Parts: sequence; C-alpha cells; structure tokens
Amino acid sequence: MIRYKTVFTTERGERHQQAAREAAPEFLDIVMLRQPDRASLPGHLADAEFLISERVGVIDAEMLQAAPKLKMILRLGSLTYDIDTEAARRAGIAVCYWPVGSVIRVAEHLVMQMLTLSKKLREAEAVTLEAGSQWGESKRTDENTFAYNWSGRTGVEGLWQRTVGIVGFGEVGAEVARRLRGWDVALLYNKRRPLPEAVEAELGLTYVDADTLFRQSDFVVNLLPYFPETDSMINAGYFARMKEGAWIVSCGSGSVIDEAALAEAVRSGKLGGAALDTFEWEPIKPDNSLIVAAKAGYNVLLTPHTAAGATAAAAQERRNDYTNIIHFVAGKPLRYRVV
Repeated sequence: MIRYKTVFTTERGERHQQAAREAAPEFLDIVMLRQPDRASLPGHLADAEFLISERVGVIDAEMLQAAPKLKMILRLGSLTYDIDTEAARRAGIAVCYWPVGSVIRVAEHLVMQMLTLSKKLREAEAVTLEAGSQWGESKRTDENTFAYNWSGRTGVEGLWQRTVGIVGFGEVGAEVARRLRGWDVALLYNKRRPLPEAVEAELGLTYVDADTLFRQSDFVVNLLPYFPETDSMINAGYFARMKEGAWIVSCGSGSVIDEAALAEAVRSGKLGGAALDTFEWEPIKPDNSLIVAAKAGYNVLLTPHTAAGATAAAAQERRNDYTNIIHFVAGKPLRYRVV
C-alpha cells in the first residue's frame, strides 16, 4: 500500500486529535501538530504530500516553498482567508475546504437558544400545558374568533433588528453569521486577531473590543475556548456592563462563565435570560444555580452538551473530513475546491 505523509495542524486538544487519528484512512501517515510555531513547521512539510489545517493557521507562499511534494491543502472548516491561494495555484497545489458538521449543528443550536430566550418558549410552553378555565372561556376559532395572547404574556421578542455580539469568533461564529444573513440583525464580533475586511464584509460583521461588545449587544454569544486566562472570564463584571434585559447564550467551553453570577444576573432582572450547553462541572451538578433558577421559572434554557450532535468527537463523525484526500488519491472530483 502506498502511504502518504500528512501534516495535520490544529488548535484543538488531545481528545479531538485522537478522534481525528482514528478516523483517518490507513494510507495516511499523520503527523499531528498542535499550534506549531512557524520556525518548526517547514521541517515537517519538507516531505509532506497533504496538509490538513483545522480551522485556522496562516499558510503562505514561503511555507509552500518548503513543501515541494505537497499535493493538497485541506482546510477543515469554511474560512480560507489565511491561505495564500494564488501561491498554491502557482505551485499546482489543490486547496479545498470542508464544512464541519458538528460546527454547523452548534451554530444552529445557538440560533435556537436565542429564539428560545427572546420568545420565552419555556414559559410559553408551561403556560400552554396548564390549559384550564383560569384563562377564560374557550371558543372554537375561525377567521374572526381567536384569543391572541390569551395568557397575557409580556416581553415576547425576537431577533429582528437586534444586535448580536459573538465573542470568541471562529468557525462556529462564521456559521452563526451565515445563518443570520437576511434576518436584519447587526453582527458584532471579537477575537484575538480581527478578520480581513473582505471576510467581515462577506459575513456582515463589525469588529469591536470585548467591552463594547458586551455593552452594545442584545444577545451575547459566547464561543470562547477554555484556557487558564479565560477561566471564569465572563463574570459579574461583564454582566453588569450588559444592556438591561439582554440575553446570553453559550456553546463555548465550560468553566468560561461564572455560572453563579450569571444566575444572579437573571434572577435580579439585569439579564433577560441565559441559555447554556456547556458547564463548569459535567455532567451538570444538581445544585447548579442555573438549574435552581430554571426550576423557579426564570428564563433559563439548559441542554446537556449536545449542541454539536450525539457524536461530536467520535471517529465516525470525522471520517468525512478525509473525503477530498480519498477522492484525490482515487482521481475523483474534489468538493468545496477553492484552487
């Protein structure tokens, strides 16, 4: 069997790396590199035939010159702005991106979280399930007979003409932006390295600092990864700076949000609600202050770390990531080809 050296660069942790290794075709000899420094990467690329770049990482002409055997660059994710596609074209190197299913499902989940909070769906469902005479006489509906808002709900909103701020912007943030295109929302974002203006224009984004994002957003979307410097970073100080009645939704890493402070911000009325899919302790502890608030009827939506689907980190979920390399080796057409 012919084997192909493949350099796989990623910012993700060992659990995700192991799933990627297990999913790889047998004919790939994978060198997995987490956040490699620029000085060391050329040595690994000298005899590499495939380069897989997970989500981010500058790939420029100088780097490609150090990879004379390279046949393909595969970006796992949809953002390719940091790849010098013209240099790849000159070198005869194919460039493809590959949408990540788990990322897209998380983006969908975040939109669901925002709609659930703004429309108070948990409260609305509970009221509906309490069907009884306390709401008045029931009449069969027709064109002119109906009882709009028969339970007297207040503060039922939506996303239209709201400001959505995405903190920790990356591939999931990009997919959220794509899904909100055409919804007439203002999209703010914050990340360590701002995107090129062309990408901002394509996705309808405006870069702001973190403080401005928290102050101006109606919805704060937390997508921060966990690092020591982000531990409990979104805390009472940030909640105090948010708009009165704003909402926060989170599919970022657990332990980034001070959950007790968030619960208090919701209970006090400072925030209009919170929706989380990840938690400081998982499985979530029964005495979590957000569970207490949700059971007390506050606008809190909690899901058991399922935003990415049932198999987000499993090897079977990641086998599709290698489709274009398998196609290349077999001489089949490539999907999502940029060059």
